[in-house]
Amino acid sequence: MKIVLVLLEILFVVLMAVEIGLRLRFGLGSPVLYLSDSEIGYLLAPNQKTRRYGNQIEINQYSMRSATITALPTAETRRVMLVGDSLVNGGWWTDQSQTLSALIGQQLGRPGQGEVLNVAANSWGPPNQLAYLQRFGLFGSQVIVLLINTDDLFSPPPNPAVVGRDRNYPNTSPGLALIEVFNRYLKPSAPMATVPQPQPSDPVGYNLEKIQRIEAIARQNNADFILAMTPLFREVGEPGSRDYEIKARQRLMEFTQAQNLVYIDFLPIFKATAQGSTLYRDHIHLTPSGNQLVSETLSQRLTQAWEIQNKNRS
Repeated sequence: MKIVLVLLEILFVVLMAVEIGLRLRFGLGSPVLYLSDSEIGYLLAPNQKTRRYGNQIEINQYSMRSATITALPTAETRRVMLVGDSLVNGGWWTDQSQTLSALIGQQLGRPGQGEVLNVAANSWGPPNQLAYLQRFGLFGSQVIVLLINTDDLFSPPPNPAVVGRDRNYPNTSPGLALIEVFNRYLKPSAPMATVPQPQPSDPVGYNLEKIQRIEAIARQNNADFILAMTPLFREVGEPGSRDYEIKARQRLMEFTQAQNLVYIDFLPIFKATAQGSTLYRDHIHLTPSGNQLVSETLSQRLTQAWEIQNKNRS
């Protein structure tokens, strides 16, 4: 009996040590939480602070990956709203200070003059982004930058059913880091949860219409609108874009020209880079080098937009 008690005590100590190690080293046990929403699909639960794999993550009162903000900027502040998906959000692999919004804010000039809001969540597409802007507005932003990737041209309607069912969209903390390890890495994955709903017969047209409505919101609020798109990794080199992606890209180009939109296509920019493979951490997400290139390109375009605004006011 004593041996059993000793073994149980040893097991308890080992489990406690593993639990503490998982929390301190990897931040497991405290995932970023989500809220389901019938219109937006899902969004980050507001007012969160956590650390994952050594990276600080902060979600403000408006479900942005940004520090707490005022509803409107001060008279001296130029506010930019950067809207996107996991590329903009940065995910667990990006520290708060190295997200695209943070890098752009650093590149725009002196602190306080340029404030860049991070309105993004993993796997968001134009339908989710439009619904967020319809709900919350622009917070006095003078410029809206919508950063999409090639896959976003095929985004489905918002799907609130993933929250709390898909391991990537938890709505409650697991309580223990060990439980999260089991649920995330050891438990067999379940099929993606879906809500029965009609799917668009023309996904590209469906998403272009959402982008057009986002631009309309910017225009109605006297804000400039910039649309930018990053390619998938395989599009930069071999095998290149697939036929349906080439057609979708052509439709996007024709759409931006017809609507007279400011459009930045990162595909030729990435191809012009000597080592395009250094820009990606996987098939879609960017490395720090990739983030640096995107942020610098967007910062330059924002500076140009502000110069034009100043000339028009003078």
